This record gives sequence, structure tokens and C-alpha cells, in this order.
Amino acid sequence: MTGAQDWLDHAAAGRRSAGLKRVLRPRPALETVVDLASNDYLGLARDSRVVRGAARAAHTWGAGSTGSRLITGSTELHAQLEDELAAFCGAPAALVFSSGYTANLGAVTALSGSGSLVVSDAASHASLVDACRLSRARIVVTPHGDVSAVDAALATRTEQRALVVTNSVGSVTGDLAPLGELHAVCRQHGAVLLADEAHALGVRGPGGRGLLAEHGLAGEPDVVATITLSKSLGSQGGAVLASRVVVDHLVNTARSFIFDTGLAPPAAGAALAALRVLRGEPALPRRVLDAAAAIATAAGMARPMSAMVSIILGEPQRAVDAAAECLRHGVRVGCLRPPSVPGGTSRLRLTAHAALTDPDLAQVAHVLAAVLAGAVR
Repeated sequence: MTGAQDWLDHAAAGRRSAGLKRVLRPRPALETVVDLASNDYLGLARDSRVVRGAARAAHTWGAGSTGSRLITGSTELHAQLEDELAAFCGAPAALVFSSGYTANLGAVTALSGSGSLVVSDAASHASLVDACRLSRARIVVTPHGDVSAVDAALATRTEQRALVVTNSVGSVTGDLAPLGELHAVCRQHGAVLLADEAHALGVRGPGGRGLLAEHGLAGEPDVVATITLSKSLGSQGGAVLASRVVVDHLVNTARSFIFDTGLAPPAAGAALAALRVLRGEPALPRRVLDAAAAIATAAGMARPMSAMVSIILGEPQRAVDAAAECLRHGVRVGCLRPPSVPGGTSRLRLTAHAALTDPDLAQVAHVLAAVLAGAVR
């Protein structure tokens, strides 16, 4: 008779043999490596203005929000953050969640449900995928970026309500969604477009306002945006940007909002401070894209459309070894393996940020030349 948890040992052995075992590697407070792995695109997580914003909020409101947003977890600070996020991104209203993940869960499930259709891009983030699974709606997954497939799914639907979900900027490849075409199809068929702007805020659009703003779609009544506060804003949390009627609906129906503890005040204070830095320094997004272009050139790739440079190496162990070699030479890079990416496409993901200096980029070029020469075969 086998033990009740023997299957865990077998599963772990399978991950090891496939090169897919993951371990936590706590980093120290101070490092000397060039960081191309984090999503701190604007370099604000350690910015003194942002840190002071977190400290002020902690002194004023305490370390935690003390409850769900509908009980004690909403403070005047949360309301101020929501107002300034909405104004900056060009939306009528905003609602702050504890993470970008819960924002996606809340928005998709509350805006769909039984008797509706959700059309999801095949490359949608895991949070959108999980939201689809929880929605109880009929789900149609369309090929990545295929507007005609979305059109066909909407044209043949029998459901009264439909929601189309996509990342505006790909979380793995950094490519841009055809938001203008998708919105036109949604409007033609009476559907709502939900765009996850996690990797667009602070990088794309006028002054970093996102890809929806770049397409002139911010604030449209049939458009919903979700964002995270943990990337360009260097903090933690998420938000939904939409019409006031949508936000009111989420307050009353989104389970990941109603039953979750509100975002901790220090995180809200940090995000608000970072948002004000971005608003006051509109050149920051261009610095991110210029740094990404320099990294891509060093990797022998075309100029990217966002902060990410994705280098496919194939098998998981090859990517793991290449990432370890980069780190050994003082450059930390991301390493993506299945299930984050399809089998056979394990890769290095290099993310640029605004604080990279010319010496940093020169070191990156030197390290990539040496590492990729051995890794790419």
C-alpha cells in the first residue's frame, strides 16, 4: 500500500527529469548585478520618493488595511489612488484590488457568468485564463492576435452578452495586441473589450498611459482595462479602469474584491507616489524602450515594441544553464519554461528598465555575446 502523498514524489521526479524543477532563490537587499529579470520598468521600486510614500502611508494608516474593502479596508488613501489612476489613464473610474491577478479574476467573472460568452486570446496571462475557468461562461480561445477568429466567434454566438479578453502587451514576447481592430469588432457585435495593461502602463502610450490610450480607446464605454501596480509603479496591487457603472457592478459582485483583504496602505502610498513620478517625468517610458532596443541589438534581434526581449533557446535545461551563466557574469535575466511557455520554446526574457546606464548596457552586451554563443545552436 502506497502513502497518500507518494504521488508528490513522482511528480517532483518528473519535473526534475524534464528540467522544470523550480526553487526559490531569496535575493539580498543589496546586489551588484545588472537586473534584467524584474518588472520594475521605471526603476521606481527603490526610488526614494516612492519609498517615502510607502512610509508615510504606514505611519498614517498602519501596516495593513485591517479588512475587506467593503468593511474597513477602504481608506481615503485608496480613494485618492483610484481617482488619480483613473485621471491619468483617461478612464471615468478605477477600483483598486490587492493584486493584478485578483483584478483580472474580479473583472472577468463579474462581467461574464452563465449564459455569456468569453473570447480569450490564446496567449492571455494565467490570471485571465483562470478567470475564464471560474466565469461559468462559454469560453472560446482564439489564436494569438487573430482578429478574424474573434470576429467569427462573436458573429456566431447565441449568448446575449460577450466579453473579449487579451493582454495589450504580451507578458512573454512583449508583442502588441491589435487593440484598434479588436475594439472595432467588439463594437460591431455589441461585445466588451477587456485589455490587461499590466505590461503597457508606464511603457506604451502618451506619457506611459498604456496601449489603450495610444489607440485612443481609453475611457470608451465598452472598454475595460486592468493594470498592476507591481511593475512600472514599483509597488504591489492591481486595479480595474472602466465606466462608473462597471466599477459599481464590481464593488457589488466581484468575489475577489468583496472577499479579499484590501490592499495594504503602504503599497497604496507607494503606488500613488510612483504614479506622480511618472506623471511628472513623461520621458521615462522612452528611456525604457531605448534601453530595450539596446538590449535587443546586443542579442542580435529587432527593436522590440515594449520593455521585453525574448530569446528562445529551446529545451528547458539550455535556458536554465544560460540564465545561470548570465548571472555568474553579473547579469540577472528571466528564464521561462513550460508551462509559462509552450514546450520547445524555453527562453531567456530580458526586461529593460529606465535606470539602466550606458555601462550597464555595455556589460549586458558583453555577457550576452559570450553566453549566447554557447547557448544558441
